[in-house]
Amino acid sequence: MPVYTGKPPGGVPEKNQGMRVVLDMSEGLQGHNITCDNFFTSYRLGVELQKRKLTMVGTIRKNKPELPSELLKMQGRTVHSSKFAFSENATVVSYCPKKNKNVLVMSTMHKDASLSAREDIKPQIILDYNSTKGGVDNLDKVTATYSCQRMTARWPLVIFYNIVDVSAYNAYVLWTEINQQWNGGKLYRRRLFLEELGKALITPKIQRRVRPPRSTAAASAVQKIQAGPSTHASNQPEMDPVDTGSGKKRKRCQLSAPLDKTVKQAPLV
Repeated sequence: MPVYTGKPPGGVPEKNQGMRVVLDMSEGLQGHNITCDNFFTSYRLGVELQKRKLTMVGTIRKNKPELPSELLKMQGRTVHSSKFAFSENATVVSYCPKKNKNVLVMSTMHKDASLSAREDIKPQIILDYNSTKGGVDNLDKVTATYSCQRMTARWPLVIFYNIVDVSAYNAYVLWTEINQQWNGGKLYRRRLFLEELGKALITPKIQRRVRPPRSTAAASAVQKIQAGPSTHASNQPEMDPVDTGSGKKRKRCQLSAPLDKTVKQAPLV
């Protein structure tokens, strides 16, 4: 996975970086639609994706040279009006949601000027874009619910944490799609999956461990795993023993004297 670390010292800025990133990430895909924001969307990208049997829909910046000037003009435009431009490979729509404001969307998936029956008369291109644009935001939301990320100033660790979170979520999606009846009806299936995944990842390491941990609870858990599976199976995961020290009731420290609770009254003058 290439990591963008900025412009190299003494180098020149990369041109068409957005197109290069999309083409790299979509390598090997066919028959899908790719939703982009205005940093990535361009006519050249749409053409290149069509060669790979992929379609594209996304907002596009107003300074793109391939846009007709008629789509950029706002003089005389009414609210909720739409203007379309068509080419052999792409369709561009200019939608006016507010006065003196327009939204530009390019698509290689749509070939007509269909409008919705809603009150705002949004084009179908924009409705399809809105319904698919939240993939990245939704992934960030679900990975933040159960995340392995920790505070660190080392950027390779930040990337590694993100890889683990995304990989764990992808594994959960594939597992539940293949085993649809697994823990069916439970609202915390993902937490159960992550618990099982974590145990499966650390069990081989624990079994090869030579020195026991210092903590009593941790040492007991390690010995239990190294001893092998128990003779009785249970559907509910067992709780790890809590380290309570020696098991005796805590006493007052012998080195410190008890606090004097007597309140001394100040002498009257």
